[in-house]
Order: sequence, then structure tokens, then C-alpha cells
Amino acid sequence: MAADPRFHPAAGPFPLARVAEAGAAQFSGDGARRFRDVAPLDAAGPEEVAFLDGRRNLEALQRSQAGAVILQAEFADAVPAGCVALVSPAPHLAFARIAALFHPAPAPVPGIHPTASVAPDVVLGEGSEVGPHAVIGAGAVLGARAYVGPHAVIGPGCVFGDDARIHAHASAICCLAGHRVTLHHGARVGQEGFGFTPTPEGRFITIPQLGRVVLGDEVEIGASACVDRGALGDTVLGPGTRLDNLVQIGHNVVTGRGCVIVAQVGISGSTRLGDYVTIAGQAGLTGHLNIGSRARIGAQAGVQSDIPPGQDVTGSPAMPVKDALRAALYLRKVGARKAPAAGAAQGRADQKGPPGRRPGQTD
Repeated sequence: MAADPRFHPAAGPFPLARVAEAGAAQFSGDGARRFRDVAPLDAAGPEEVAFLDGRRNLEALQRSQAGAVILQAEFADAVPAGCVALVSPAPHLAFARIAALFHPAPAPVPGIHPTASVAPDVVLGEGSEVGPHAVIGAGAVLGARAYVGPHAVIGPGCVFGDDARIHAHASAICCLAGHRVTLHHGARVGQEGFGFTPTPEGRFITIPQLGRVVLGDEVEIGASACVDRGALGDTVLGPGTRLDNLVQIGHNVVTGRGCVIVAQVGISGSTRLGDYVTIAGQAGLTGHLNIGSRARIGAQAGVQSDIPPGQDVTGSPAMPVKDALRAALYLRKVGARKAPAAGAAQGRADQKGPPGRRPGQTD
């Protein structure tokens, strides 16, 4: 089915030519034919656009009732009668852009809700919206078309560029952010890092966290993710970096451009990531590491040492993928060799008889 209009109203209908333009796709046929939405391949109707995700879904394509399907050129001849082939070298990317045509992000409704608390010296860009019970502290600056959701908090002196989206219950303090930055619901940015030192008496004394968080253009922070501010220097997330939900970024962590950090990852303080690093879910990185550009870290990996550029690692402790697979295979073989079959073990126990008796002895 198409998106539920109660939650995701569509902006269409659009003519086929406009749809193809949005996805940078090629087609042949009537460019004036109109489409009203996007939908999955197996549920789309004649006025909806779907996409083919590789050869494994060719059978679903044959059964599909979609009016148009985005696909690679090699599959264009497989579309059923009445269906338009929207040819793209990257169907998933084309679909994302076409879906955004039909379902653009809601534009801010300019104005400040009467229940919001906005300091008198806040600079709020043209076309910005501040929702119910939101708080914006003294000296904060937000660019044009900013959206600040209900109960969101932006601390004193924070700066966000144009098209910021600070969703409900998100908070930011000690933060300088570029353009098109998004904090999803409940995200926490700029809070005190986990820095303390013990006393001779066994107590802990907090070390003042005097740095900032710097977010590059188009950074996205997932729901309930946390980014600690630096202890002395800054915590920095490079342009285009994306954090999934429930990610923890420690103080003074620095990432390059376009890093992808998946749910429940934890990165300890002062670790540095190069450009386009990918870290899969629940991986953990100790502090003061250097992770090279385009390295990939597998799910639940435990990273305790530096990773060179372009290397794929997994396991705990993390090691190159091939080494991890060899180690897993070796352990499986050792386990199979050492564990006796249940029947054989029982047979040997029966032969021994009760303690203190020879096999075959009776009372």
C-alpha cells in the first residue's frame, strides 16, 4: 500500500516527466501520464511508482500492477505491459529522490508558539517555527527556516545554520552547527562528558568539560543519541555524518565526512574517524583510537586498536574479517573434536558401574 495519508500526505499527482526528472531517470512513453504516490513493488497500483531492488525480485516485477518501476537498464525489458520503465544506474537513489518529490519534509510554519520561551536577544531566521514549550536560550542564533519542535531546548549561545530541524524533546548546549542539521526526537547534544578523577579517599571529582560540539553541514543525530561536548577541545562530527538512534559519542571524538554510525554503537573519548567510516550496530570502540577513512566495522565488534584506511574488521577483539572467519572456523572444529557424543559418554559411564566396583561385578 501507499503511505498512510493521515501521517504522510502526498504532494502529487505529478506527470511522469516530472517524476523522471526528480530521479534523474530515463523513460519512453507519455510524459504527461500522472502518478500520485510511491509504493512497494508488490502493492503498487497503476498510479504509483515502485522500484526493483535487484534480480531477486524479478518474479515480483512480473506480477506487479505498478504504473512505473525504477530499475537498472538490464531489467527494462522485464516490465509487464502497461508499466513504464524508469531506467537508472542507481534505482535505490532514484527512488529516494522520487519519494521525496511526493513526500517532501514539512515546511516550518513561521512563528513562535505562545508557550515557548525565547530569550529577547535570540536571532531567529526568516520563516522559522518554534513549537509549544520549546526553550531557546540567550544569544542563540538560528538560520532561516529553522524548525524547533515541542519541548526542544537550545542552550545559550548555540548556533544553527539554515534549515535546522530540532525535533520534539531534543536538546543542544555548547553547540555550533552548520546548515541542514537535524536532531531527531530526544537527541542530546553538548552535555557534559564522562570525565572524572578519583581522590585518595575513593571519591570521584568531575573534571570540568570546557569544550564544545561542532556539527558540520547535513549532520543528523538519531533519536535518543548522545554527543558529549569536548573536555578542553571540541567534539566534531564532519559534514554529512549520520548517527542512528541510541548512539553514544564520547568527549573529543572527531569524525570525518560522511561517517555512518549505526544504532547502539559506543565510541569512547578522543577517538578519531577518517572520512566515510561505517560502524555497524552495537560495536564498541575504546578511547584514543585512529580509524582510517573508509574502514568498516562489523556489528558487535570490540575495537581496541587502530584500524588502517579501507580495512573491514569484525569480532571481539576486532580483527580483519578474513582472520575473524578463520578463527571462528577453527574454534568450531576444536569444539566438535573435544565434545564426546552423548551416547558414547553414557556408555562409558555404564561400563564403570558404581564407585568401587569392577565392571560386571554384582552383589
